[in-house]
Amino acid sequence: MSTQYEALKDADLYRAAFRVDAPAELGEKLMTPRKPGFFIARNLVGATDAENAERLAAAKALAADAEGTVETADAAAPDRLLVPAQWGLVPHWVKSASDGKLRATKLVTSKSDTVSTSTAFRDAWLNNQRCIVPMMAFITDDYRTGKAKPTRIARVDGMPIGVAGVWARWQDEDGTELLSYAIITVNANAHALMNRYQQPGNDKTMPAIITEGAYDAWLDAKASKAKEF
Repeated sequence: MSTQYEALKDADLYRAAFRVDAPAELGEKLMTPRKPGFFIARNLVGATDAENAERLAAAKALAADAEGTVETADAAAPDRLLVPAQWGLVPHWVKSASDGKLRATKLVTSKSDTVSTSTAFRDAWLNNQRCIVPMMAFITDDYRTGKAKPTRIARVDGMPIGVAGVWARWQDEDGTELLSYAIITVNANAHALMNRYQQPGNDKTMPAIITEGAYDAWLDAKASKAKEF
């Protein structure tokens, strides 16, 4: 894919498609690197699989003490959050805002096979900082005429697409925070449609699209299992 996608065009689609409240303002329609966009997450607290297991065990123990039964600790799935953030990841270890700006333009996507090991994305992945990026369409280049022709790829029913992503929180010395995110891509060499696009001779990629019924499973999965998506 190219480094462009279309944000949701209608505020009502946030609730209808993703079960989140719409933002006060829709913001940018055509997203490019470092523009403010949105991602959907369960929460904004990063934690490893081991830390999450400890928290769950503590919650179950507390509920058992309070109610006399462990079953009461199994609450319904918590709400999803719609988070305003910059498209283009700024890792937490970046030293300065200027360095973060330079890196962000190159960190708008991450390949699925390296997201858990690359320096820029590894911590976000291991700390279960996964998200869903809502979009109407993504843009990719058609080279079949010999020249790059930007092409819009969308659902035939006009509904939004939920794309897998990771998010990060950067903070400067004064405590100013920046939330950012990147889209996860998958290899599309064998995809019936997407193998026609992008530069000839190069590996084809496309956003990792999450099926609607798997949104919560993607957000709640352990880091050790999330690549199964």
